[in-house]
Amino acid sequence: MRGRMMTLGLAIPGRSPVHRAPLWAKYLLVVAVAVGAITWREAPVALGLIGLSVVLYAAAGRRVLRHWADPLRYLWWMFAILGVHQWWLATSDGATGFDAVARAVAIIGGMLAALQAARLLLLTTELTVLMDGLGRALRPLRHVGIDPEALSLGVSLMLRSIPAIAASAVEVGDAARARGIGRNPVALAGPVVVSAIDYAHRTGDALAARGLLDRE
Repeated sequence: MRGRMMTLGLAIPGRSPVHRAPLWAKYLLVVAVAVGAITWREAPVALGLIGLSVVLYAAAGRRVLRHWADPLRYLWWMFAILGVHQWWLATSDGATGFDAVARAVAIIGGMLAALQAARLLLLTTELTVLMDGLGRALRPLRHVGIDPEALSLGVSLMLRSIPAIAASAVEVGDAARARGIGRNPVALAGPVVVSAIDYAHRTGDALAARGLLDRE
């Protein structure tokens, strides 16, 4: 579990066709899947996009394919809540039986397909390549007063913080189980939040030491 959580936000090296695909093609895939899921909100379309994501993960290699189910493994409760909510909205709108379930599958399936497309981009692209491409794509924003390098750096720091915070949560959970506290969310939340704040402070200090932040 620890190893799988540590891959969140990190690339898995490889030489598959998906790894070697140009960055613009990967971004285009993410946009196409998201637009398709939003435009054609039908259960067959959502299931088809999910199937496409499985094929692409397989094409990226077994190491990447092993992580396809991670969102369902760690976020199943969130998808379950959203699915019930969408089913309830459908029944409130007059849908019954299979139609209500199909409408919920269309929404939740589309979300999962878009999430998997974005994860495939992260899993098969080195962070430096990803940030360089993002910086180039954001250059037009200079004309409206936004620094593309600073924005790209912010995204980079966000992605790097995911595995760090996930590792902290695992360590706190291990310590809690060793003390017999188990999975008490109240006991676990405090240390994880403190660790996340400490990580943010250390990151800010490192950036300031390199002259990347203006501190008053």
